[in-house]
Amino acid sequence: MDDAPRFALDESDNPHDECGVVGVHLPQATDSDAAQVAFYGLYALQHRGQESAGIAASDGRTLRNFTNVGLVSNAFRQEDLERLPGHIAVGHTRYSTTGSSSALNAQPILAQGPGGEIALAHNGNIVNAEEMRQRLLEWGVSTTTGTDSEVIAHLLAWAPGETWGERTAYLMKSIKGAYSLVVATKDTTIGIRDPHGVRPLCLGRFSNGGWIIASESAALDHIGAQFVREVDPGETVVIDRDGLVSVPNPLPQERIAHCVFEHIYFARPDSTLDGRLVHMSRTRMGAALAKEHPVEADVVISIPESANSAAVGYARASGIPFELGLVKNRYVGRTFIEPDQRFRDLGVRNKFNPLPEVLAGKRVVVVDDSIVRGTTTPRIVQLLKRAGAAEIHVRVCAPPIKNPCHFGVDMATKDEFIASGRTVDEIREIIGADSLGYLSTEALHDAVGGDSTGSRFCDACFTGNYPIPIQLQMDKLSLERTLTQGE
Repeated sequence: MDDAPRFALDESDNPHDECGVVGVHLPQATDSDAAQVAFYGLYALQHRGQESAGIAASDGRTLRNFTNVGLVSNAFRQEDLERLPGHIAVGHTRYSTTGSSSALNAQPILAQGPGGEIALAHNGNIVNAEEMRQRLLEWGVSTTTGTDSEVIAHLLAWAPGETWGERTAYLMKSIKGAYSLVVATKDTTIGIRDPHGVRPLCLGRFSNGGWIIASESAALDHIGAQFVREVDPGETVVIDRDGLVSVPNPLPQERIAHCVFEHIYFARPDSTLDGRLVHMSRTRMGAALAKEHPVEADVVISIPESANSAAVGYARASGIPFELGLVKNRYVGRTFIEPDQRFRDLGVRNKFNPLPEVLAGKRVVVVDDSIVRGTTTPRIVQLLKRAGAAEIHVRVCAPPIKNPCHFGVDMATKDEFIASGRTVDEIREIIGADSLGYLSTEALHDAVGGDSTGSRFCDACFTGNYPIPIQLQMDKLSLERTLTQGE
């Protein structure tokens, strides 16, 4: 095999999300099937990570764990779930943001401490993992993976304190960054959200009195749970046989910095974030785009699926009809198969197919959620022009991305962003569009329910205004690299 880069049929230039987490606590009974419930919760969160999946479960006496690579539907067989009995379960579906994509780094992660064993699933990224790993080494605790999640798990397992509130307070005082966690012990389920609230986490209730903690409310809908509320920034929820106890943020009030990209791209449109349905936030983004960047055109189309809502909003506000101009192959996923040159040359056609009858001779507004490296957008523009579109006007319901995310999103390095050091017109020339318009940061914050300053959201990928001090460039494989070098 030659040294050509591996080709993925999913050539999306979108940012890759981090992970999805689920925690389930059912009334204790001999026939409890929390692992089965967690499986369906993860299935609803598949969009948040496609590299590996895992579930840890407890029957009140023994904590059992199973992880595997691949999609949720492929990672588990029915017999795997049957080997995870119990009324408590935590689950995880992963895209690597710290550490490589490998079976070793799959979650949940087990950690043994003085108070017993825990299983932890993590969504986010901490920025002081190397410092915290050194603290663990001083305690005589070693790590075996290249993930910050394992560092968090051992810190929590060994944290001083008599109660989980005291232990999570120690954890929050120690680690810096983004973390939404679900944790299981043999008899307790715990949810933890970082003081900035960067990554989402919500709480739901079953009619039988059970509880669920999940990254998005859409997961609750799929398993018949009632959405209760979002977990507050800095809050810990502890669920045991006596019920649920909320432990408020133990730290001085930090700046609230919910990830605005959850609204733009990551979250499902049927999820509720910050008290708003994501679909409605996206339609407002599209409407704002139409106001900020109007154009004479015949039809509005979206880059499916994540830009659908924004395209509807653009069409409504502009009065230009919305049409289905691109059909997405929903079953394209990541693959390690090396195709021959014929399929490599097809490029973006593996993922999108245009409808010439809709596009031929038309002036087309194409609404997308974001442009990162700019590798896919030129191909889509060419695809639409070959289908007969007379003009292509690209509208992006996010500002230009100029800075990497260090809080749980794998985007690119600063030099790789197409918007880094380029004007909008220079980007337009590169992608081959007749016009290009980005949503302003002020309009974005207004659409998601914030104020024009963005005080409730992290928008560092656009502005460089990070809510937590970070190094200029951070390497997601740094922990793994020092591990293999023997420190």
